[in-house]
Amino acid sequence: MEQIPLTLDNVYTVSDLNSEVKWLLDTQFGSLWVEGEISNLMRARTGHMYFSLKDSRSQLRCAMFRNDNRRVQFTPADGQKILVRGRLGIYEQRGDYQMVVDRMTEIGVGALQQKFEETKRRLHAEGLFDENSKQPLPDFPKRIGLITSPTGAALQDALNVLRRRYRCAELIVYPVTVQGEQAVPSIVKMLGIANRRAECDVLMLMRGGGSLEDLWAFNEEAVARAIYASKLPIICGVGHEVDYSIADLVADVRAPTPSAAAEMVSPDQSKLQLAVANMQRRLSRAVMQSSEEHTAYLRKLARRLDNHHPSQRLRQRAQRCDELDMRLQRAAQLSVSKANSALGHLQHRLRNISPQRELSRRADKINLCHSRLLQAFNAQFTAAKVRLASDVRALDTVSPLNTLARGYAIVQSPEGEVITNATQVSSDQQIEVRIARGTLGATVHRVDPAPD
Repeated sequence: MEQIPLTLDNVYTVSDLNSEVKWLLDTQFGSLWVEGEISNLMRARTGHMYFSLKDSRSQLRCAMFRNDNRRVQFTPADGQKILVRGRLGIYEQRGDYQMVVDRMTEIGVGALQQKFEETKRRLHAEGLFDENSKQPLPDFPKRIGLITSPTGAALQDALNVLRRRYRCAELIVYPVTVQGEQAVPSIVKMLGIANRRAECDVLMLMRGGGSLEDLWAFNEEAVARAIYASKLPIICGVGHEVDYSIADLVADVRAPTPSAAAEMVSPDQSKLQLAVANMQRRLSRAVMQSSEEHTAYLRKLARRLDNHHPSQRLRQRAQRCDELDMRLQRAAQLSVSKANSALGHLQHRLRNISPQRELSRRADKINLCHSRLLQAFNAQFTAAKVRLASDVRALDTVSPLNTLARGYAIVQSPEGEVITNATQVSSDQQIEVRIARGTLGATVHRVDPAPD
């Protein structure tokens, strides 16, 4: 491996190198104007502003100190397109390349902000933000679905609130990607899965704070339509209180933060316990009052029962039952008599139209047909025997067996080929001779071909 010559003259400390680069940037570029879109804007307690300027391909870190940003005539925000003046340099403590801004001018809303407004107008015109289409949150959800990043702070914040306020609820986490290219399909897919399973009473769509770019997945039309199509009520808690996304507008309820979403979806357990205690007291008073009223009414009925003894009515009812029983017996006897009379009449008619005579006539006809069938069969059978005998005689006439019986023979080669010409064999060749009764094996001693 080639060794690089090293001398003390070409060795820099980190601080020296950063100072040299800072001097080069300052002297080579001087003060310059840069156009871009604000991203990741942060305001320090000291009054300084830190942000990035970006376009479609690159980003530039910027710092604007308090004495300079006091002269800005507008309120900078993520997504705004601005024009800044400043000097390039390096933040030496971290070695970060940055621009120190001393002037800032607004030149229009950024591309993302424009897209946000266009999407917002279009979806509003379609009715996705209508209050009439929003579902109410359940008062006491048994299962709560949390659609968020499994590693994000939003999930932990929501879990802390729910454990403190509403431990009786079952929590189901639907993990999604909340930032980057995969965020939109991940959120849309998980919203669909949660609705197909229908295992929760309410869904919480959450993400922590961030820049407009970080939160952009929640401004995409596909996510908005998936929220609108949800059959389950959705509360959306994305970003901080100042962040407002398309998802917030479409959701059934908007919460300023994930923690606030958890508070809105969960009743306060201590208040619930107090309400239950109040209801128990009211129920006890109502039960006691009802018991006293029913006891008084029961006493009143007992006094009326004593005044109207039922024994007399029981005797009257017993006599009435005997009367009805006798009437029932007479009616039953009359009905049986009528039925017997009708049965006798039907039996007489049945005897008059009995099928016995018709069956006898049909039996005679069947016997006649059977006799005629046997005669026809015997005639056909005799004719067939005559034809068969004639065919047998004709077959015997042309049968080669008859020819063999008259002293003729069939000569064949060992392969079974019939020999009809002397040229088909040669001397000493084995042949087979078939006669009328049996087969002979022979050897050819002489071959005399027939003359042409």
